[in-house]
Amino acid sequence: MQIVNIAMALLTIGFGLFGFLAPRWTAAALDLKADGSAMGLSELRASVGGLFVVAGLAALWLNQPVAWAMLGFVYAGAALGRALSIVLDAPPLRKALTFGVIEALMALWLVAANLPGT
Repeated sequence: MQIVNIAMALLTIGFGLFGFLAPRWTAAALDLKADGSAMGLSELRASVGGLFVVAGLAALWLNQPVAWAMLGFVYAGAALGRALSIVLDAPPLRKALTFGVIEALMALWLVAANLPGT
């Protein structure tokens, strides 16, 4: 169980590093378009980058079941946002479903395997 938790935290950090250090590449991979403002890059570094890097690092550092579960709740929020986008925004379905399924599976594991009483 702990090996899976650690692997998911490392994946989280890895995903976050793309947004944190390579926001232009991340924007292109996510089909995001810049309108000439650097604010979009700032948002990618913050919400797609730093948030995930620090969430993964914190789970590794704290190394407690509730920390691993909280990382799962982060992914649950991402999966929920992705599902809402599929319904309301009509994004490229294959890409949105792929990301959404990965987020949902990571959320399910991290919460179910680590939250007491689940």
